Amino acid sequence: MAPGHYFWAIFYFACLCSASLANNAKVNFREKEKKILDQILGAGKYDARIRPSGINGTDGPAVVRVNIFVRSISKIDDVTMEYSVQLTFREQWLDERLKFDDIGGRLKYLTLTEANRVWMPDLFFSNEKEGHFHNIIMPNVYIRIFPYGSVLYSIRISLTLACPMNLKLYPLDRQVCSLRMASYGWTTADLVFLWKEGDPVQVVKNLHLPRFTLEKFLTDYCNSKTNTGEYSCLKVDLLFKREFSYYLIQIYIPCCMLVIVSWVSFWLDQGAVPARVSLGVTTLLTMATQTSGINASLPPVSYTKAIDVWTGVCLTFVFGALLEFALVNYASRSADRAADIQRENMKKKRREMEQVSLDAASDLLDTDSNATFAMKPLVRHPGDPMAMEKLRQCEVHMQPPKRPNCCRTWWSRFPTRQCSRSKRIDVISRITFPLVFALFNLVYWSTYLFREEEED
Repeated sequence: MAPGHYFWAIFYFACLCSASLANNAKVNFREKEKKILDQILGAGKYDARIRPSGINGTDGPAVVRVNIFVRSISKIDDVTMEYSVQLTFREQWLDERLKFDDIGGRLKYLTLTEANRVWMPDLFFSNEKEGHFHNIIMPNVYIRIFPYGSVLYSIRISLTLACPMNLKLYPLDRQVCSLRMASYGWTTADLVFLWKEGDPVQVVKNLHLPRFTLEKFLTDYCNSKTNTGEYSCLKVDLLFKREFSYYLIQIYIPCCMLVIVSWVSFWLDQGAVPARVSLGVTTLLTMATQTSGINASLPPVSYTKAIDVWTGVCLTFVFGALLEFALVNYASRSADRAADIQRENMKKKRREMEQVSLDAASDLLDTDSNATFAMKPLVRHPGDPMAMEKLRQCEVHMQPPKRPNCCRTWWSRFPTRQCSRSKRIDVISRITFPLVFALFNLVYWSTYLFREEEED
């Protein structure tokens, strides 16, 4: 072959290669996607009403694997016993009717935004109260169809879910809130939900909850049987621990302070009636307001909560301090009446003694004709009170001294006379009230903290 012919043959081959490369470069894969979607989802080729076949094309149930991503938990309400969560929900299943040619691996998947174009599992959230999709700025949903027929459905939703709570240990409690997902119409003979292998539940790292901490979460199955059949069900148990520091600052410390302030009346003078009454009534009303505010933030349950025990005992201590002053005031008035009676008796005795002295003086006068005064010895009668007092003082001075006793010395500051009984009540209250309150704190915290550890 002549050299010129070689040149033209090489030139022709180069032109063919360049044309082929140009054609490949001009391939529009979006157009390919449209053709494939029209091919697999065209009229008369795919029916979204028919569920996919089972594993390996058998007539068994369709298997749907589920995983969720918890984006945020915005509210846990104790009154309505519910919580709000925002999550990305994903389902994946195999539908062999949707297989397509991936053009040598260049088409990884097809994307749809209309869920009604393909068959969808009839999953619903069984403990849902409210829920909505997110449509800003476009609906947050997509469907991916892979070349081997696998379908991935992903959507972002916000839910308000019921969470039955046991508040017996409130606010030292832990609550378990569940997220339940089940099939509404397909029984386990047609549809089975399974958790995705690996990591079926994911939680955002910087999850922040007001007054709660998410300790852990557990995945499980909760298939239910009814008179229409057995239905597949999945659940996630979220374990929340209540933050106690908030309640310590807002409830426990203020209640302790109110109880201690009510004890100030024990150190006030028993005659300061306005001060002691105003202090007792003010602390009682403040404690009652605190208790009503706590109960307003909780549901009216039939059992006794830990916070009810605390506020009830604190209210009892404050009320007891007010009753203590009433008792002191009554004892003081009784002492005043006894003192008045004693003063009247002393006055009566003094008048009798003056009368006796006058009679004795008249006996000393001599009424004979010489008008001379005859002195008679002044004799004390056996029942004379002044003589008895002198005799008693002599007996006291003659008794041997006794050893001092600290408790008896402290107790002798307030003798057993009626007028000192009110002071004695105040002194006893200064010691009794703090000791009983400290004992209550010991029993309360040891009991409820121990019960909390038992529940853990």
